[in-house]
Amino acid sequence: MTAKDCGQHGECCERRKRNQRIFGCILATIIVILLIILIVWLALRPTKPRFYLQDAVVLQFNYTGPPSNLLSTVIQVTLSSRNPNDRVGIYYDRLDVYAAYKYQQISVASALPPMYQGHNDIDVWSPYLYGPDVPVAPYLCDPLTQDESSGFLLLHVKIDGRIRWKVGSWISGHYHLFVSCPALLTFQNGRSGSGGTVKFQQMSSCSVEV
Repeated sequence: MTAKDCGQHGECCERRKRNQRIFGCILATIIVILLIILIVWLALRPTKPRFYLQDAVVLQFNYTGPPSNLLSTVIQVTLSSRNPNDRVGIYYDRLDVYAAYKYQQISVASALPPMYQGHNDIDVWSPYLYGPDVPVAPYLCDPLTQDESSGFLLLHVKIDGRIRWKVGSWISGHYHLFVSCPALLTFQNGRSGSGGTVKFQQMSSCSVEV
């Protein structure tokens, strides 16, 4: 091997070692940054928001029964949300509210406006939920008829959405939000119909999944 070949081989080894050191420094820096983010996240780990159903007024509830089995509803609900975090804000990028009876959606989803909720803030919404001529599943016909006759009806007001957390200037990616609020409604005179016949005015705590 000539001296020239030895020199070229030595330069290649030095270049390789230099590249390895640079790569090692970059990798170590990335690991340190990720550890810092993880420590900060664990220290400021956000608590999921708390939702409450404050009241509900059913302005229309008309069930035709067999053979058409169509349900028409108009419901106004009042929902509140509290951010229990001292250092974490919440971006509500999408909130769709709808009513459900025994796991069947009975109203069209009503979209709430996007918003930011600061530390320990409380926000209130009062959307109308409309369900024009919704076909009722056959297995729900008898329970719905019985509940209507008894004068008591258990509905669930549900929220499906997407949120982001904000810690300082850092904003997280999107998380799925699902809220379910039980509402035991009482028919006036034991019958349904229209004109605000069904009311719920007792605050109900909602289950929240993030």
